[in-house]
Amino acid sequence: MTETNSNIKEKRSEWKRLFNYQWIVKNVPYFLFLSVLAVVYIYNGHYSDKTIKNINRTNKELKELQYEYKSLKSEVMFRSKQSELAKAVEPLGLKELTTPPIILKDSVDEK
Repeated sequence: MTETNSNIKEKRSEWKRLFNYQWIVKNVPYFLFLSVLAVVYIYNGHYSDKTIKNINRTNKELKELQYEYKSLKSEVMFRSKQSELAKAVEPLGLKELTTPPIILKDSVDEK
């Protein structure tokens, strides 16, 4: 038993020598650097998550706007057909011409 106790005491003394106050004070800048590095790493993860969410939201908005554009474009194309225009202006008393228009010529230009 005395041998195991002496081994344990020797190991503790080795650890004490490695982690004494002077060693800790000497390595404080390194620990600070590691902590700053960890904070930057965490910030970068949060920033990338936020950026990905913004990209996904923008893509969704873009798809909705594309759908709205295509539906409005098809509606405008449908309403601009000649038959649809004739139906739209009929309540105003306007009708399609059945005869070709008359061409007027200036008598001064003939001379």
